[in-house]
Amino acid sequence: MSDVGFARDDVRRARYAVAAVFAVHGAVTGTFATRVPWIQDHASLGAGQLGFALAFTAFGASCAMPLAGRISHRFGSRTALRGLLALWTLSLVLPSLAPNLYTLCLAMFTYGASAGMADVAMNALGVEIERLLDKSIMSGLHGMWSTGALIGSAAGTLAAHLGSDARLHFSLASAVLTVLGLVACTWVLDLQPAEDEEPPPRFALPPRSALLIGTVGFCAVFAEGASLDWSAVFLRDRLDSSAGVAAACTTGFMLTMAVARIAGDALVNRFGAVRTVRAGGILAVLGGLLIVVAGHPAVAIGGFALMGLGIAVVVPLCFAAAGHAGPNPSQAIAGVATITYTSGLIAPSLIGGVAQATSLVVSFCVVTALACGLAVFAGVLRSAERGGRTEVSRPAAAVPDPRP
Repeated sequence: MSDVGFARDDVRRARYAVAAVFAVHGAVTGTFATRVPWIQDHASLGAGQLGFALAFTAFGASCAMPLAGRISHRFGSRTALRGLLALWTLSLVLPSLAPNLYTLCLAMFTYGASAGMADVAMNALGVEIERLLDKSIMSGLHGMWSTGALIGSAAGTLAAHLGSDARLHFSLASAVLTVLGLVACTWVLDLQPAEDEEPPPRFALPPRSALLIGTVGFCAVFAEGASLDWSAVFLRDRLDSSAGVAAACTTGFMLTMAVARIAGDALVNRFGAVRTVRAGGILAVLGGLLIVVAGHPAVAIGGFALMGLGIAVVVPLCFAAAGHAGPNPSQAIAGVATITYTSGLIAPSLIGGVAQATSLVVSFCVVTALACGLAVFAGVLRSAERGGRTEVSRPAAAVPDPRP
């Protein structure tokens, strides 16, 4: 990117603008998740058909993510993010319009592709701002995503309770979020490619460093997906909890992750990414053990809370490490994102398969074993630490040093 100086106030303003972008992105996800039952009924799908259609979300994201770097290079970071985010917020309407399985698969592919490209673009900008500020901000940015998802899901729950048509609900939500996203993008950094900079490839395999970092992210997202989709079922079927208590466990897990992510930057700035993730891995393992041995709902809820605390900051730090590790942040981030999306896709079905063959307790033994990988392999995130960052060969704008 061109070496044009940015005032420190501009960088700080850009940080808050990108945080708003993360919140908008999360709100789309939260809005959609609450109306999946309506979409299933509208398209007249069985459970298996619905699962098949939803899988196209990850498929679309994996196919489109490598394109984000090329788009940012062609149009500049601000214009690219503005267009990709608007594409994502507008695509929210598509699933509600699908009348059958085939059209829903196409809608979910488009929905996932736009989500993945916007995801890569906003994380790449977050990494650039983090590098310019020389302190961790990625955990807080992902905390804003979780906050947006909670707000979107709360509004969606209200809309579902009122019995509103999802086509109207999604249209209104899409319009509001599109406007908010476009306004937020006004203040993000406008990084432009240098005149002699080669454009990134349209499609390329992620670098080896991204594969290693993605492995850590895989473990965290697997535990997150398993907890989100199966915590309520675990409390209901294993511990005979009421539906209200079971649902509260899932909501509490989401809230725990949001709070931990918002507070996570302070820990990373003080202790570094590696030690923070190792400590988180230990907490996640302890939480998994509590879940496995739980004989009372309160114990299991405590276990899921510890699991959420332990894994909350891992994915943000994986994106940060990927962005700082090499000369092409967008390509590395796309590689890590593809791996984590894959993990989120296979976790719920794998947990269900293991539970059917054995039990849910054995399933969460698998989750606990993967959580151990966070502590063991945390060292690959060293590039996310300020002292271990590798300066990229395409310097984004340097912040003028205020010291004499």
